Amino acid sequence: MKLLFVADPLESFKTHKDSTFAMMREAARRGHALLACEPQGLRWRRGEPVTATAREITLTGDEHDWFRVAAEHPALALKDTGAIVMRKDPPFDSEYFYATHLLGQAEREGARVFNKPAALRDHPEKLAILEFPPFIAPTLVTREAADVRAFHAEHHDIILKPLDGMGGMGIFRVGPDGLNLGSIIETLNGGGARTLMVQRYVPEIVHGDKRVLVIGGRPVPYCLARIPQGSEIRGNLAAGGKGVAQPLSEADRRIAEALGPVLAARGLLLVGLDVIGDSLTEINVTSPTCFQEIMQQTGFDVAAMFLDALEAAL
Repeated sequence: MKLLFVADPLESFKTHKDSTFAMMREAARRGHALLACEPQGLRWRRGEPVTATAREITLTGDEHDWFRVAAEHPALALKDTGAIVMRKDPPFDSEYFYATHLLGQAEREGARVFNKPAALRDHPEKLAILEFPPFIAPTLVTREAADVRAFHAEHHDIILKPLDGMGGMGIFRVGPDGLNLGSIIETLNGGGARTLMVQRYVPEIVHGDKRVLVIGGRPVPYCLARIPQGSEIRGNLAAGGKGVAQPLSEADRRIAEALGPVLAARGLLLVGLDVIGDSLTEINVTSPTCFQEIMQQTGFDVAAMFLDALEAAL
């Protein structure tokens, strides 16, 4: 089967930890042909199917010089592939949005896309948690500074974050003294021009911001707890957090088993739930990671579970 990965430039992959690479390696092991393109290579011309400027690649086994180009495809019709795996990293900006529309058209022409383009648009990664109130800490989404101040007055210790942030960027904590709250609100909401999210601080962050992977509606039995280091409040690996794989807790499993079938039915084959303590904080749908860290520390082959689910969905 031909598998097309829509992703960031292959040359930028850090293969020792990249989850997309882990998917590719397992797919190649199963005999699937690997193709790759970047979102800017998608094209839709009047009267023609959606195509991509794609490269067919083979894996070398070398960690650094890790692929060879076997063939160039200047106008690969997406409908002629076996499956398309959308793995472009955030931010979810206007170009990402347009790419989902092109992939949606390819679906109408017969392509199979995972995660489904419409589901990617319908599940903004921070906002999506509000659909599941029993599993989240007190949370507010607003543009209004007065709303944020009232939320702080009620909960005293809060986290503020932009809706379009990634890797822990733009996250602030404000304690009971309210120090710098006004300045932080101004920074994040641009004088009321941008929406932000406010949540009650969850002190269990010291034990890690857990990434719980859900594949085909079923949880991976291990999560990766991303533990803040030093004076940081952020556990994100991109912000210097330490990743520690561990079995799912009862709360982790309860959340994953409640949300997994719902999200899978909407076309989300792979989801990364972020959980602090027993509170859901994000639903990651664009390019959930941590495959290799979990595999390296526990021996559980997350990529194999993903390929099993992908093949079963076709």
